[in-house]
Amino acid sequence: MFSFKVDNEISIELLQIQQKEELFTLIDANREHLRKWLLWVDKRKSPDDFDSIIPMWLKNYADNNGFDAGIRYNDRLVGMVGLHFIDWKNRATSIGYFLSEDAQGHGIITKSITAILDYLFTTLKLHRVEIQCAVNNHKSIAVPERLGFVKEGIKRDGQLLYDRYVDLVTYSLMASEWEC
Repeated sequence: MFSFKVDNEISIELLQIQQKEELFTLIDANREHLRKWLLWVDKRKSPDDFDSIIPMWLKNYADNNGFDAGIRYNDRLVGMVGLHFIDWKNRATSIGYFLSEDAQGHGIITKSITAILDYLFTTLKLHRVEIQCAVNNHKSIAVPERLGFVKEGIKRDGQLLYDRYVDLVTYSLMASEWEC
């Protein structure tokens, strides 16, 4: 089971089906905050919406094909981090994340991504990690910039977000560039 302690306040853990209400409560309480950047937020209307999703996340981890995990800060679920499909041939993956509005400003995502990068480059021996963010999502963009990712470019109209397209900025980090 993928679960580890980032520091004395932060831990990352695979979510189980019995945590679906806690996850829904987190998303529902932050719906307006999250929907600015995440299309799937409005599709989650009850805890039961996770009945098929959480098992899929667990299967991805079991199949060594990434994971979606909860981020806990002082034992409270405050966000998620996802390691998307792993391209084992090229030893590459991408990371996504979100954090509750009230948990921002504590370095939670930066510390969590740092721990995950160490796992990806040291344990899984991946070569490349990518992060994509909407160009106007300044808080999300600050994470790869803070961690030394290289800005590769802008994908114009890269994502349909409700009624409009948004540009995406792509950042990458290679194992040879990682200094933990």
